[in-house]
Amino acid sequence: MKLVEVRVEKFCNFVDSTPVSIQPDITCLVGKNESGKTAFLCALSLLNPARPNVSLSVSDQYPAWLEKRDRLQGTRLEEVTPITAVFELQPLDIETIERHFGTGVLANGTRLTLRRDYSDKLLYDFEVDEQAAIRHIRSSLPETIAMEFEAVEDFDGLLQRLEELQTDEKPEEVIQSAIALKEQLATEWSSGNLTAAVWKHIEERIPQFFYYHEYSNLPYSVAVSDVLQKDPKSLSDSQLTARSLLKSAAVEDAYLLNPDYERRKRELENVANAITQDVRRYWTQNPELRVQPDITVIKKNDQVAVDELKIRIWDERHSLSLPFDRHSSGFQWFFSFLAAFSEYEFQETPVVILLDEPALGLHGRAQADFLRFIEERLAAKWQVFYTTHSPFMIQPDKLERVRLIEDHGPENGAKVTQDVLTKDKDTLFPLQGALGYDLAQHLFIAPHNLVVEGTSDYTYLTVISDFLKNEPGRTCLNDRWSVVPVGGADMIPTFVALLGHHLNVTVVVDSQRTGHQRLLRMASGGYLSDQRIIAIGELLEGQKDADVEDLFTTDDYLKLYNRAFGTSIRTSDLTGSDSIIRQIVRHRGIEQFDHGCPADFLLRHRDEFLPQLSAGTLARFEKLFLRINETLQT
Repeated sequence: MKLVEVRVEKFCNFVDSTPVSIQPDITCLVGKNESGKTAFLCALSLLNPARPNVSLSVSDQYPAWLEKRDRLQGTRLEEVTPITAVFELQPLDIETIERHFGTGVLANGTRLTLRRDYSDKLLYDFEVDEQAAIRHIRSSLPETIAMEFEAVEDFDGLLQRLEELQTDEKPEEVIQSAIALKEQLATEWSSGNLTAAVWKHIEERIPQFFYYHEYSNLPYSVAVSDVLQKDPKSLSDSQLTARSLLKSAAVEDAYLLNPDYERRKRELENVANAITQDVRRYWTQNPELRVQPDITVIKKNDQVAVDELKIRIWDERHSLSLPFDRHSSGFQWFFSFLAAFSEYEFQETPVVILLDEPALGLHGRAQADFLRFIEERLAAKWQVFYTTHSPFMIQPDKLERVRLIEDHGPENGAKVTQDVLTKDKDTLFPLQGALGYDLAQHLFIAPHNLVVEGTSDYTYLTVISDFLKNEPGRTCLNDRWSVVPVGGADMIPTFVALLGHHLNVTVVVDSQRTGHQRLLRMASGGYLSDQRIIAIGELLEGQKDADVEDLFTTDDYLKLYNRAFGTSIRTSDLTGSDSIIRQIVRHRGIEQFDHGCPADFLLRHRDEFLPQLSAGTLARFEKLFLRINETLQT
């Protein structure tokens, strides 16, 4: 099953996070320090923790400023549910349940809601269709016996009829079938409690939440017997990481605790080889490192006993080995995570991986390596949720994965939102940094740059071009173009002045905007050809004053606008022949609105909205793409 939505309430600095949608692969939570990123992951990890040494606690996690007030108001704090999660059952989940209980037994579709309260009780919420289950029972019985249950409509009636069949003067075959069915219900179906019976099959398929943070890092030296033989609930996070490393070395503890050097060494080398391969593949800072774990032994009363695991790293580049804890903090984090993850990578129970500030100690390039590791190894199988305030851990071309978090003070607490366009500058800084870094990479790498004014233009052009690319016979942007939003019309002349001599630049601008004359003068000065300045208005007959939004038909853009802002404006409500933006502003009696909101809606709901675009809209965008591609130099 897939996690699709999370809500955190009355937990640390959260009063109510509001429902937070979760991506099917990777979700990135961005916010400044002390905003609540760690608290959000901690709450989520406690829903069904993979590691056994954590639990919910009112004294530790209930918002301190609310605890006394809520008690005085009669709230039973132990019954408060700080974490609520909604899951989407996958086809295999549904198939498993229906194989036992019948087609259609899940009455409310494929959604499952789970909550955990402060008493650490897991609560579930779903509905079952008893009649579907009864039909399933009848279909599995011989026809002569199934007829005895034709009038049964619910489980109470089913149980009553079973009692009657054991006392009626019925053939022995019917009586024995009734007895067998009653025993089945008592053992497998919780004596007729269908919801509890279905829950038993769902519960074993619920993902575990594996939470990893800097305090989970491996120590250099670990007492092997303590880690392997003590109750895991009593171990620290770093000891549990060491336990994961040791468990990956051998299925049975006896291999690791065996005083025989050869047996012990072979098992350690097996795990060292596996982890070394990952280190060399994803740690490009120094691909010549090799893991060298070893277990020391001591003698007690002439008996050899396993003592400690020690980890050294051999550096082929410098022909030396160093203790694990003398390597960089970034490498220690990366290696430790590989060790911890090894316990869960190949298990059958699904896992949601929660990474708190991953790769924080890594260089920017190494952070990019770790993002690649997330994409290739983690998200290929499990869902990943990570927090960051590093621009290098944000992918500008996948902003739909980003959720922003801000703390609004004690009264409202921390809030999480998908809206990446309307937050304060401190929260938004990592996104701006990521976009700036991406822009810099484009400037130095891409030979063919299509310059647009802002992120809205970028979204409309790239999203619709990608859609048309998959439609046979349609025109899209040439793959050689690198689309670069420069942050506004006023920034375009500066961009061209700096780079027009060195790069192939085509500019798309809204019509009748300040700065166009500067562009034309720069064209005449040889910075770029005037044919490479494309104004939207030149593509739309009779509408010289046009913005990129005017490439949509009025009906299409109003659908976007109304969904983004929750309005219900109709085409007949608008007047004038100027741009759609000005018509909307005039109709609503406002000075302006955030142009990014409709673009953001299109980005997040592309699969729903793009197939609905009219032929007129697609034709206009194709006309623009054709005009742009004509300026592409060979």
